[in-house]
Amino acid sequence: MTSKLHQLKCEACQVDAQPVDDAEIAKLRVNIPDWKVMDRDGILQLEREYRFKNFRLAWAFSNQVAEIAEAEFHHPTITLEWGKVTVCWWSHSIKGLHRNDFICAAKTDQCVEG
Repeated sequence: MTSKLHQLKCEACQVDAQPVDDAEIAKLRVNIPDWKVMDRDGILQLEREYRFKNFRLAWAFSNQVAEIAEAEFHHPTITLEWGKVTVCWWSHSIKGLHRNDFICAAKTDQCVEG
């Protein structure tokens, strides 16, 4: 089922939702190998940097990620620079990683893979 992670939809994530455990993180990361799990002040987050030939291409990609965020009602940090976009997904309501973050990371990868 996780091999088609980008085809899944996010589920509503409430404050009492369970974050993914280490075993599930390892299983889900197989589908998004270029993403790093980052610990920021005790909050696990998924992060990936994308490189582009210029600002315009990076900007267009940022807009695609924003469209995913709105469609899934799940919003990342998007840092746009000349030729580079860094995307960071995590579930704010649970202060950590949820399956939704992996789904959105896979959808983000689809923007560049096509």
